[in-house]
Amino acid sequence: MGMGDSAGKVYLVGAGPGDPGLVTLRAKELIDTADVLVYDNLVNRQLLEWAKTDCEKIYVGKESGRHAVEQDEIESILVERADRGLRVVRLKGGDPFVFGRGGEEVRRLDAAGISFEIVPGITAALASAAYAGIPLTHRDHSSAISLITGHENPEKTELCVDFKKFANTGGTLCIYMGMGNLPKIVTDLLEAGQSPETPVVVVQWATLRKQRSVFGELATICETVAAEGLSSPAIIVVGDTVSLHNQVSWFEQQDQQTLADAERRFLNSGSEGDCSY
Repeated sequence: MGMGDSAGKVYLVGAGPGDPGLVTLRAKELIDTADVLVYDNLVNRQLLEWAKTDCEKIYVGKESGRHAVEQDEIESILVERADRGLRVVRLKGGDPFVFGRGGEEVRRLDAAGISFEIVPGITAALASAAYAGIPLTHRDHSSAISLITGHENPEKTELCVDFKKFANTGGTLCIYMGMGNLPKIVTDLLEAGQSPETPVVVVQWATLRKQRSVFGELATICETVAAEGLSSPAIIVVGDTVSLHNQVSWFEQQDQQTLADAERRFLNSGSEGDCSY
């Protein structure tokens, strides 16, 4: 925690992968009591309904190639509101410290003498795999997981990671923000010796009712994804454990009305939440 004298405080909170039922109890408590909510593009807007009626809500979402607010300005907003003595919740999709620029924001807060707290969230790779019925580790198939970004700077679209270094690691690759660079990623992995038959899944809108999972092999996944019309936001999972799925995601097999009813019960529940689903 930062050691500043400011009466205000900033909470960097993981909003999870999308389903509001997957946020932590601590996250809900902080949203309920926030004076200011500073939220990203992939935060489920239903979470904002938990905020107080007088809570200031500030959208600072970023998408590939465009952003609502520059990163420096986001950090300035956090500092300025906390300096006013306000309780500020910086709400980020997934986990604040997994490709969420949480580290940059914490450094700015610490330099400004602002107290802060980190509240982890379920990151998209873990949720996408689970909701597609895929174990990321398995003692017979994979004992390692690599979390990789498809482009390092969310304000740019070029591929900065050398994917050839990740081929044939014997583990599972979980690729964030990689849809725009999927052909290049596939080419690099194949050129580095990854088997063309390596199982791959692409999961779009994981944990939400509109989730779609497309399975295939490394050599043909680009064509398969194009044929199915998948786009961002999506997680790409590459590795032998993908072959352990049940053809169709357990989640996608569920009745949509059942999911809608469960979601409604949770959103209408008290501050302690409804864990019935």
